[in-house]
Amino acid sequence: MPSNEERLMAAAIYLISFFTVFIGPLVIWLIKKDDSSFIDYHGREYFNFFISYIIYSIISGILVFVIVGFLLLPIVGVMGVVFTIVGAIKAYEGQTYRIPLIFRIL
Repeated sequence: MPSNEERLMAAAIYLISFFTVFIGPLVIWLIKKDDSSFIDYHGREYFNFFISYIIYSIISGILVFVIVGFLLLPIVGVMGVVFTIVGAIKAYEGQTYRIPLIFRIL
């Protein structure tokens, strides 16, 4: 079971992304990844999620010209918010959480 500090830092990776999408989680992950495998796991998971949803957003934006994107963009946005909140909750509970529908790049 991860310590309380590890759980808070892992949850902070997700929560700070609502304010600074890239820089905040990156700073926390780079500083703490060598100290804790739990924080490293959630940092990698968040950045895989971030990369995947950027790709999904770009594709949905392109598909706006074919009308399908008008349906996909809100869905991608809602899924991004929901999976970020679920990831933060699971990290705070000390569980590993694999966000669905993302590319495992890192």
